[in-house]
Amino acid sequence: MQQQNWQPDLVEGRLPVFVFPTELVFYADEQASHKQVLTLYNPYEFALKFKVLCTAPNKYAVVDATGAVKPQCCVDIVIRHRDVRACHYGVIDKFRLQVSEQSQRKALGRKEVMATLLPSSTQEQSQARPQEEERRMKEQLADSVFFEQTAFQSENRAVSSGPSLLTVLLGLVCMAALMLPTLGEQESTVPVYLHLSVNKKLVAAYVLGKLNTISQKRHT
Repeated sequence: MQQQNWQPDLVEGRLPVFVFPTELVFYADEQASHKQVLTLYNPYEFALKFKVLCTAPNKYAVVDATGAVKPQCCVDIVIRHRDVRACHYGVIDKFRLQVSEQSQRKALGRKEVMATLLPSSTQEQSQARPQEEERRMKEQLADSVFFEQTAFQSENRAVSSGPSLLTVLLGLVCMAALMLPTLGEQESTVPVYLHLSVNKKLVAAYVLGKLNTISQKRHT
């Protein structure tokens, strides 16, 4: 009976999807940054199929754009920027990861990841262009406002209290755990004792999912 409580409601489009990182930044002058890795976590007790979509598929090469993730496991998705030109600097593209159950075709959940190409990691920080930064912020804000307004309209503008401080702190701890290196990674400047196993990261991803579910229930 307890295991059934761990299973999320398999409602189309409502399954929380856990991807890290949530934003990809490519630097034109750093060849190593032209290849990025997205990690998709599956904290559930059933296998998931996934598909990677993109708003600008001609600019990127995605290794294994479709595949499956075993229960309580994760998979790395390699993304390469193959059109590094000045005309693409500052342009915000989006990747969408759709997941579904192995035996179904409908998308149970989706997650969007922004991707941006910048000329340089050092010059962009020391020589920021206010107009360009303002334009990018407006685009990101417009997207977030659009999604929030849609959610509130579908819920008849239901008023709900914000998350508690404990919930916010717990969420931050889980996000920090997902950002730490995985046990066994060699190229990392983080001390070894801070490297976490895959199982610990799956627990952090599961807790984030539960917090997300609780937050959604408060709005219903």
